[in-house]
Amino acid sequence: MTGVTDIAPHDFWQELHPPGTFTDVEEFTTFYVAALEDGRQLRLPIRVLDDGNHALASLIVNQASFAVLDALAESLAEKIRPMQVDIVAGLPTLGLTLAAALAQKLGHGRYVPLGTSRKFWYRDELSVALSSITTPTQQKRLYIDPRMLPLLEGRRVALVDDVISSGASIVTGLDLLTACSIEPVVIGAAMLQSERWRERLAAAGPQWMARTVGVFSTPMLERNAAGPWQAPGSSSRT
Repeated sequence: MTGVTDIAPHDFWQELHPPGTFTDVEEFTTFYVAALEDGRQLRLPIRVLDDGNHALASLIVNQASFAVLDALAESLAEKIRPMQVDIVAGLPTLGLTLAAALAQKLGHGRYVPLGTSRKFWYRDELSVALSSITTPTQQKRLYIDPRMLPLLEGRRVALVDDVISSGASIVTGLDLLTACSIEPVVIGAAMLQSERWRERLAAAGPQWMARTVGVFSTPMLERNAAGPWQAPGSSSRT
């Protein structure tokens, strides 16, 4: 891959590279190259799954540089702006970082953070069980602060997470808002990771697929017999 250099783990998500910096994007060794719509490229670390033969590109937005976060929020705002959103609701934990930045890009003065920490004034009926691909063994609940409901009721709401992967977290967010009689007009994320989320989101309601937007998408990677990782269907060199 043209332009490949070693990169320290803490250096990921710190820089957007000009279009064409990495010209061979069919095979990947230590990182995956994602492209924004304007062609700028972002290197993402590769996380190997338990089977050893598949991997995913990773994005941790609260470890990203301010410049990268700003670019992701601006790109997502461009996609969401036509929906004329009144308020942004963010999913914990990493979705809160993106949701706050997105709300600012949309010219909003605030956003509504959903949370997993139960305050004493919260109401159990305004919560749902929460599961996540990154924390599968943790038993948590997703809450909305009852005081925030007037900001969402009767408004055009965007539900935002950092990454949509299995679809579990975003569907949980939809379940919570549904319990509050709120239906988002759009779902937004920085990264749509693989295709696994599509079935779960479609099962949650036929409207959600058309309402979901992301800054970029990344595939499930497969191990190449020659060594590098590659996206399904891409050609490999021997």
